[in-house]
Amino acid sequence: MSITKTFVSPNISCGHCTHTIEMEVGEMAGVISVNAEIESKEVTVVYDSPATWEGIKETLVEINFPAKE
Repeated sequence: MSITKTFVSPNISCGHCTHTIEMEVGEMAGVISVNAEIESKEVTVVYDSPATWEGIKETLVEINFPAKE
């Protein structure tokens, strides 16, 4: 069963930001989809094993778009 997580990433400011998040997180094993919005700064990730929320958060920190929970 897949998990859907929506969160805010305050560093989102442009299309390049959303593209980077979608590409980097989307390449993780187990990630089904990633959708980042410029206006709301919200990101929705749908994932399943072997991806974990902790792993996704670590990737977001590495690319300078940390999740604000």
